[in-house]
Amino acid sequence: MNRRQFLFQSGGGLGGVALAQMLAAGATHHPAKAKRVVQLFMAGGASHVDLFDYKPELLKRHGQEANFGEHVEAFQNGLGPWLRPLWDFKPYGRSQRMLSDTVAPLGAVADELAFVHNMVGKTGVHSQGTLLQTTGFNRPGFPGMGCWVSYGLGSLNENLPTFVVLPDHRGLASNGTKNWDSAFLPAQHQGTVIYPGTKTPIEDLFADDREKFVTKAGDAAGHDLLAKLNRVHATSREGDERLDARIKSYELAAKMQLAAPEALDISKETRETLKLYGLDHGKGTFDKEINPIEETDYFARKCLVARRLLERGVRFVQVWSGNDNGFPRRNWDSHEDVKRDHGPLAYGMAKGAAALIADLKQRGLLDDTIVLWTTEFGRMPSSQGGKGRDHNPYCFTNWLCGGGIKGGVTHGPSDDFGYKPADRKHPTEVYDIHATILHLLGLDHTKLTVRHNGIDRRLTDVHGTVVRELLA
Repeated sequence: MNRRQFLFQSGGGLGGVALAQMLAAGATHHPAKAKRVVQLFMAGGASHVDLFDYKPELLKRHGQEANFGEHVEAFQNGLGPWLRPLWDFKPYGRSQRMLSDTVAPLGAVADELAFVHNMVGKTGVHSQGTLLQTTGFNRPGFPGMGCWVSYGLGSLNENLPTFVVLPDHRGLASNGTKNWDSAFLPAQHQGTVIYPGTKTPIEDLFADDREKFVTKAGDAAGHDLLAKLNRVHATSREGDERLDARIKSYELAAKMQLAAPEALDISKETRETLKLYGLDHGKGTFDKEINPIEETDYFARKCLVARRLLERGVRFVQVWSGNDNGFPRRNWDSHEDVKRDHGPLAYGMAKGAAALIADLKQRGLLDDTIVLWTTEFGRMPSSQGGKGRDHNPYCFTNWLCGGGIKGGVTHGPSDDFGYKPADRKHPTEVYDIHATILHLLGLDHTKLTVRHNGIDRRLTDVHGTVVRELLA
């Protein structure tokens, strides 16, 4: 057996050799507190001042001319009068965490959450802001965070992908698949897209129903033949990572034909679990004011599937809310009417996220699973057109909980209006959040690197500091 054959038969390939070298260099230099990550992404720019970042000053000055004390570059000139939060806020939990009424379901898990209110971005452009959150760079061509986690840690299972993406059922957010593309990492680390609750949750996993000539036996024989041809082909093309990825993709697809349908089938869940996620309601009833059942269905169903995937060994799950088009808006880009747009989305998100956290906790999975809530930027404390808000990359909110995160705390307050960080010299950047998550996974963000075009690339670019205040 030659070296190449040994590597393929042991399941490593050149990616495995590179990873072994990386680990030998000390990338996993400390014990991990977490094994898995769920990233909840609100596409379009969720309004921190209407959901999580309570600002009494906006209540006092509602309707007054907005005076920022400096020149402001607004994305759409949304610099009207100060606009109060669109919902009332109430305290929850022992931590007395102030939450908006439209995210009230999160009150049940308030003491698990750690809020970061002084997040800053680099741009008010959706595509760039989204890429910065998902890949660490505000331009395309870089691997998603889930890809880096997959590359650095490998899989926890043999039958499902390491990195799974659950998009909004109405379409993809800005940048589309670039948000989870593997870029210069081996292709097997890219995100696998799944649409729970649809007729074909995973495209091309099974033959079309019209193709009656395709049988299970024939399919298996075809996979075996392809595997043999690929391995023969590989022996004379050492170093071709594309071939490694193709072999792994065929092998994984065959295993997923058995494992994926079971993982995505929520019909076996108990009535109590379905009720927790708000999925026990039947059809045709909803509260028109704030809680359309369909929005809870959309997001909470993805959260329940995320839990099922995590407990079956998927290491990184990305859950999206909001797409890049459509009107009335079914994304978080509320230029015209925050209450109309955020209301249904926010309640559905809060119901699903709170259920996911509670469900993970009762199953003993929250201790080693990180939940990250983010968006590409926030929204301005001033009004746009009376009822909307413009983009605010100068300050917004993230929250985290779970594996190694200290619950019930707040890090980095924003100013009295939620316009910029209170301490403008020491904001929190996406690099810091990424560095913190990698740290909790046992990875040193400065050592998880890949040489590409003569540069040692990493998720955090040349930045990033672990936010120690968030660590339990």
